[in-house]
Amino acid sequence: MPVCHTGGRGFEPRQPRQPRSWLRLPTQTGPFLLWSVPTAPSIPYHVPVLAESVRAWGTGSRRAVDATLGGGGHAAIFRELGATVLGIDRDPDAIAAARRHLGTAGIEYLEASFAAPAATAAIREFHPDRILLDLGVSSHQIDAAERGFTFRPGAPLDMRMGAGAGVKGQGARGVTAADLLNSWPVERLSTVFSDYADERRARALAKEVVRRRLSAPFGVSDDFVNAIRAVLGSRSGPSDFARLFQALRIAVNEELDSLEAALPELRDALVPGGSLGVITYHSGEDRIVKHTFREWSRECVCPPRQPVCTCRGHALGTVLTKKAIVPQPSEIAANPRARSARFRAFEVADGV
Repeated sequence: MPVCHTGGRGFEPRQPRQPRSWLRLPTQTGPFLLWSVPTAPSIPYHVPVLAESVRAWGTGSRRAVDATLGGGGHAAIFRELGATVLGIDRDPDAIAAARRHLGTAGIEYLEASFAAPAATAAIREFHPDRILLDLGVSSHQIDAAERGFTFRPGAPLDMRMGAGAGVKGQGARGVTAADLLNSWPVERLSTVFSDYADERRARALAKEVVRRRLSAPFGVSDDFVNAIRAVLGSRSGPSDFARLFQALRIAVNEELDSLEAALPELRDALVPGGSLGVITYHSGEDRIVKHTFREWSRECVCPPRQPVCTCRGHALGTVLTKKAIVPQPSEIAANPRARSARFRAFEVADGV
């Protein structure tokens, strides 16, 4: 069964507040888990990451946005829960695949990045009570070698998520991973490897990339893998490759900047009492979400020693997940790509 690894207020009546039972700590003698929920009916074509956690969080929703549609697994969950769904993805292949599996009953589709003005405008008009971002790359993208998300031998260094990705010649849009490796200076490459991959030898790797491209341009995955091995040594392996290829993908798609800009727009599109959920797979993504949700939940954000409050003076809502929700061991065993997933949720205040 395929699995996924998977980026003004309305005027309709206020949604009934969701019970917080999904946040209660279960009594158990085994390993600590944040919650335990009954197994849901299986989705025959696609198993999204943290499916049961998303199902518990989405219970009670009437209008839900899956802003990173991917294979459509989370959208299917929302629809099974009785919600009308708006599915958004920048990848036309993802939209087409989800449409084939889910059809059009109870779901609308939009091809756009979740951070694009067209997407935020559509979400506001939709008046959702749930918005979900799953910031991973779906299995069909990873497994399609021409998309260039994999370090399997011979894969092109593409990694673009939007329209034109994996397409050569006229119509292809955006900077590819190969373009980045072949043109960026040492300083900029070093920042990518250091900030997005936590690579201690980031500068040495950046210098090696620049040295190698003088002889031959980077074109396929093997070129970058060989550069990594030259710097990190023969003991470097898949975990190193995955970490550094992910860093390239984040840089190519400007993922962290898009996430930081989009979060307040998505929050403001929710109806009073609505909730924003985000699944991250990278420490930088999770840090942005954690700190943003924490700041929104504070009543005052003025500098500590400022004598008079001049900020908003009230919290924008409540953090529903004091700690990030992680996959259970059984899910990781079934889908190793889910091992780094972290889920956080925020509920906007009724009167904000």
